[in-house]
Amino acid sequence: MEKSLQFIQTTPKELQQAIIDGVKVHLEQIKKEFQPKQATEYLTRNEVKDLLKVDLSTVHNWTKRGKLRAYGLGNRVYYKRTEVEAAIKPLNSKEDL
Repeated sequence: MEKSLQFIQTTPKELQQAIIDGVKVHLEQIKKEFQPKQATEYLTRNEVKDLLKVDLSTVHNWTKRGKLRAYGLGNRVYYKRTEVEAAIKPLNSKEDL
């Protein structure tokens, strides 16, 4: 059984405009909520060293201890900027010092 829908006292032009207006409203909502995906920024060991103002051996030690997570490609070592920044923790108590 096919379902049908009848529009009484609505011209095809009015129906077309109503559909267009509805689509415009939805597109505006999508535009407000849409956030373009940010490309992952990778840093070299030297860039991490400069960013954190520490020695290269410190970056190496933090990586070995798991404080920083390293990624590799060939013989190169990279760090995600967001992960490096997230590794910095606030000092809230005397225990943290």
